[in-house]
Amino acid sequence: MSVPQGRRSSTFTRLLRHGFTDPSAAERLLDTPDLSAVRSDPLLLDALGATADPDLALHGLVRLVEAQDGDPERRELLDTLLTAKPLRDRLLGVLGASEALADHLARHPLDWQALVTYEPSDLHPGVEEFERGLADAADPVSLRVSYRRCLLSIAARDVCGTTDIAQTAAELADLATATLRAALAIAQTDAPADAALCRLAVIAMGKCGGHELNYVSDVDVIFVGEAADGADEGKALQAATRLASHMMRICSETTIEGTIWPVDANLRPEGRNGPLVRTLSSHLAYYQRWAKTWEFQALLKARPVAGDLPLGEEYVRTLAPLVWQAAERENFVPDVQKMRKRVVENIPAGELDRELKLGPGGLRDVEFAVQLLQLVHGRADLSLRSGTTLDALAALADGGYVGRVDAVQLDDAYRFLRTLEHRIQLYRLRRTHLVPEGDADLRRTGRSMGMRTEPITELHRAWRRHTSVVRRLHEKLFYRPLLDAVAQLAPGETRLSTGAARERLVALGYADPSAALRHLEALASGVSRKAAIQRTLLPVLLGWFADSADPDAGLLNFRKVSDALGKTPWYLRLLRDEGAAAENLARVLSAGRLAPDLLMRAPEAVALLGDQRGLEPRGHAQLEQEVLAAVGRADGADQAVAAARGVRRRELFRTSAADIIASYGTEDTPAEADQGALVDRVGGAVSDLTAATLAGTLRAVVREGWGDELPTRFAIIAMGRFGGHELGYGSDADVLFVHEPREGVDDHQAAKAAHRVVSEMQRLLALPSADPPLLIDADLRPEGKSGPLVRSLRSYEAYYRRWSLVWESQALLRAEPVAGDLDLGRAFIDLIDPLRYPAEGLGEDAVREIRRLKARMESERLPRGADPTLHTKLGRGGLSDVEWTVQLMQLQQGWAEPGLRTTRTREALAAACAAELIPAEEAAILDEAWVMASRVRGAVMLVRGRPGDTFPSDGRELAAVGRYLGYDPGHVGDMLDDYRRATRRARAIMEERFYGA
Repeated sequence: MSVPQGRRSSTFTRLLRHGFTDPSAAERLLDTPDLSAVRSDPLLLDALGATADPDLALHGLVRLVEAQDGDPERRELLDTLLTAKPLRDRLLGVLGASEALADHLARHPLDWQALVTYEPSDLHPGVEEFERGLADAADPVSLRVSYRRCLLSIAARDVCGTTDIAQTAAELADLATATLRAALAIAQTDAPADAALCRLAVIAMGKCGGHELNYVSDVDVIFVGEAADGADEGKALQAATRLASHMMRICSETTIEGTIWPVDANLRPEGRNGPLVRTLSSHLAYYQRWAKTWEFQALLKARPVAGDLPLGEEYVRTLAPLVWQAAERENFVPDVQKMRKRVVENIPAGELDRELKLGPGGLRDVEFAVQLLQLVHGRADLSLRSGTTLDALAALADGGYVGRVDAVQLDDAYRFLRTLEHRIQLYRLRRTHLVPEGDADLRRTGRSMGMRTEPITELHRAWRRHTSVVRRLHEKLFYRPLLDAVAQLAPGETRLSTGAARERLVALGYADPSAALRHLEALASGVSRKAAIQRTLLPVLLGWFADSADPDAGLLNFRKVSDALGKTPWYLRLLRDEGAAAENLARVLSAGRLAPDLLMRAPEAVALLGDQRGLEPRGHAQLEQEVLAAVGRADGADQAVAAARGVRRRELFRTSAADIIASYGTEDTPAEADQGALVDRVGGAVSDLTAATLAGTLRAVVREGWGDELPTRFAIIAMGRFGGHELGYGSDADVLFVHEPREGVDDHQAAKAAHRVVSEMQRLLALPSADPPLLIDADLRPEGKSGPLVRSLRSYEAYYRRWSLVWESQALLRAEPVAGDLDLGRAFIDLIDPLRYPAEGLGEDAVREIRRLKARMESERLPRGADPTLHTKLGRGGLSDVEWTVQLMQLQQGWAEPGLRTTRTREALAAACAAELIPAEEAAILDEAWVMASRVRGAVMLVRGRPGDTFPSDGRELAAVGRYLGYDPGHVGDMLDDYRRATRRARAIMEERFYGA
C-alpha cells in the first residue's frame, strides 16, 4: 500500500525537525514491519530526537529489534520502550552515542534488559555490584560479554546525565577493578599450582589508580609478589609472573568478542627492561636508589585493586614516605616541567591542535599542575593526598594552595575536556584523544554534550575557550598563591601560609625563600596600579626564574630593575604588553652576573628586550658612527671617552642578552642549535664594538691635544682574538700601534705625540667608572714589554727585517687594522704579509721552533692545580691546541692557498679543509672542540661576571654554565663528559697534525 505524498512530506518534515540528517533513510527504517506498530508514536520520535545522533539511534534500534528471537521478545522490547521512559532514554541515548555498543546489543539482543532496572543501587554501582555483574564469566570470551554489559549501564547513565563526568570515570575505574579481579581469578583457576605458591597483588596506577578512568584506556598496573608460606621465593616469583602475564593476556587479547583494554605494566621499576613481578623489598630498594622524579609522581595514583589486597596496601604504605619526599629532590620542579615539555614535543605536528590529552591546554596540563602542587605540599598536608585530579584540585583550593577562582576555572575546563574525551571514545570504543575532523562526528559529539543549535560551532568555541583557560592557568597556578601569601586579600579569603610559600619556593630551587618572599612583598603589595601590574606579571616571571640555575638572583635583579624603573611610564607597560620583553628579561636576569650588572648601570636598556630587532648586533660602521658622534658632542676627552664607554656598555648588554636568549630559547623560539654561529656572533659583535670604542677614544685624545690633526699619521692594529674577530666579553684588546710622521714633522716630535696618544688612551679607558674598563694590551709588539709602545712604520720594517722571530710571524697572522689612518694600516699589512705567509712556507728549523714553544707553553703556563682536561685555553684539546694547529697550516701553506689568509680561526680551518690540507672529519672535530671551549669561556664570564678559563667549582655557577650550554638541570656531569670527549679527540688530531706524532 503506497503512502500518500502529503503524509510522507509531513513525516519527512517531522524527522528533520527532530534532528535527523537523512530523513528519507529514517522513513524507510520506520516503515519496516518490525517498527510499523510504533512508527508514528510521538514519544519514540521525541526520544530519538533527543539523542546525540537520531539517525544512528534509529539504525541501532532497528538492528536490535530485528535481532530478537521471536515476536514475543520484539513486543516486549517495544512495549517496554514505549511505556518505560527511563529505559527509552537510556537505550536510545546509548544507541545514538555509541555504534560499538549498538553492535554489542545486536550480538547479544537480550542485554537491553540490563537497562530496565532503576533501583538506587543501580544509580551509583561500585566494585561489588560490578563483581556480581561479572560473576558468571569463566573464560576470556564470557568476561568480555559481561564487561560490555556492565559498560552498557555506565554509558546509559552517562549520556542521560544521571551521572557526571567524575562519577562516570569512577564507575569505569570500579568496573576495571572488578574486571582485573575476575581475570586474575580465571588465571588462578587455570594454574592452581602457581596460585598456591605465591601472594600476588595488583596495584592500579594512572587513571585507574586515580579512580578516573576513560571508556577506552590502557589500564596501568604494577605487580608485587611474595612467596606463600613455606614456598621458595624464586619459584614463587616465577609463578606470580606467569599468573600476572596470563591475567594481562585475558584482558588484552582480541577474541571473537573483541578485547577489553590493554593492561600496561611499563610503569614498573626499570620499565619494560625490569621484571614483571618484584617483591616488596625489591620495589623499595629500587625507589630508594634509582627511581626518577616522574616515577614518584606516578605513585601518587597507586591503589591496590586485585589479588592479595593486604600485600597491596603494605606496598602503598611502604612507598608513601618516599613519594612525599620527592619534592626535596634536586631539580624537582624543572624535572617535572621538562617531562611535560617532552610529551608535547613528541606529538606529531599534524595532531597537536586536535590533541585533547597531551596538547597545550589539554588534560595533562591540569594533571601535571595538580600533581606538582600535591608533591610539594602533600608532605605536610594529608588532605592533599588524593589520586583523583578533581578531588586533589578541590583540596588544594580549600587549603589556599590554589586560588579559588583559578581552581573553579580549571575544574570546569577539566570536566569539559574529560567529557569531550569520553564522548569521542564512546562512539566506537577506541582509544583516542584526538578531536574528530568530520562534520558528522563533530555534530554527534556536540549534540551529546547538549549543544543543539549549532553543535559544531558551539563545540569548537567551547573547546578553544577551555583549552585557553588551561594554557593560561596551568603554570601560573603554581606561582600566583605565592603573591597572595604576601599581598592583602579580601576578608575571609584563604591564602597560602608563609611556611607553605617557603616550601613552594624551595621546591622551585630558591636557596633563600625568606628573601624571595620579601622581594615579592615589596613588588606586589599595595593597591597601586604598579603593584597590580606586578601581580599580573610575577606568576609568569617566577616560572621563568625557576627555569634558570639561580632563581634567587633572577628575582633579586628583577626587584632592582623594577625599583630603578618603576616610576617610568613605559617600563611595566613594556613587560605587560610586549610578550617577548618579560620572558627575555627573566632569562637575562637569572642567567648570571654580567648581563644584570650591565643593565643595572643603565636600566633603561631593558627597552632593547621588547623588540627582536633590538637584540640584533649592530655593524662596525654603525657603531663607529654613533661613538664618533657621541665623542663629537662631548666637552673634553674625559667626557668624550665616558660617552664612548657608555655606548660600549649598552652594546655589551645587547650582545650578552641576545646570546643568553638564543642559548636558552624562549617559549616560542627554540634555543639556537648552531653553537658555532653563536660564538661567531658574539666574537664579531664584541670585536666590532671594541674597534669602535678605540676609534672614538683615539678621536677624543687627538682632538683634546692637537685639534683636528695629529702631527703623525696613526693606526691601531688588532692582534690576537681581537684581530680574529673572536673577542669574548672579558677579553683585553691586543693591539699594535703604528705611526708615520706627517710631511715636515720631526721624527722625535712625531714619536712623542704618538706615545702620548697611546698613554692617554690607556688611561681614559681604564678610569674607574660605572662602565666596564677596556684594557689595552700591546705586549705582542716587537721586543714585547721591553720595546716602545708605538713605532713608526719604518721602525717596524727595520725590526722585522733584522730581528723578527718565528713566534712574531705566527702572532702577525691575526693582525688587522681597526682604527685610525686606514692607508697606514694597509701599508702595515703589506709590510707583514711576507712574514706571516712566507714564500714556500716555513723551513724545518722554524717548524721545530714553533713546536718547542708550544711544548714549553704547555708545561709552564698552565696554572698550578688546574685540571688539564678542563682548561679551555691551555688544556688538552683546548683553544691553544686548535689555534696552533691551524696557524701552523697557515704559515706553511698561506703563500699558496689564498683562503688561508684570514685572521679568523674557524674560517682558516674551513679553508684548510677545502684545500684538502686536513680531512673533513678531523676539521669538524677541531672545530667542535674550539667552539665548545669558546662557549665555556663565554658562559663563565656571563655567569661569574669575571673571566675564567676553566669550569666554575661552585655548584650553582656550574649548573648555570650548563643551562647556558643547553644541558638540563642535573646534567652537569654530562656536560663535563662531553667537553672532555670533544677535547680528547681534538688533542689526538693536534698531536698528529702539529707535532707529527
